[in-house]
Amino acid sequence: FTGQPPRKQKISREQLIGLLAGNAKFLDEREDMIEYINTLAEGKGLDEQVIREGYERFKAEKNARELAVIAEKHGLSPDALQGFIDSILSRRIFDPDALTELLRPLGLGWKVRAQKELELMDDLTPLLRKQAEGQEISGLEVYAQ
Repeated sequence: FTGQPPRKQKISREQLIGLLAGNAKFLDEREDMIEYINTLAEGKGLDEQVIREGYERFKAEKNARELAVIAEKHGLSPDALQGFIDSILSRRIFDPDALTELLRPLGLGWKVRAQKELELMDDLTPLLRKQAEGQEISGLEVYAQ
């Protein structure tokens, strides 16, 4: 399209999904993008900025729902779990001491706590990798499946 004047274009959901699916940088987000695109109202013209902002909001809401499910499953506060995740993602370093502190309010013995840590990290590792967007998190390889 280079050299052509800008213009509006109509594109179907399937065409948009095909366009995005062909881009290697979106491979990790393909399912999320398809899910988001399927929520868009048909016949309503949206520009790129509106779609991008909507997708970012969609991802944030989906991550919050996933985090709430994990927190409930493991008897943790969603806010405490979010703080733990934010700490890991901001530094790109997994801190096992922070994991121990996260589980401290549960008052578990060391054997039960160790098992609970493994179970929690089984659920959290895919979410952390997804939110890290391809960047490595040092120390997380201990929990690789």
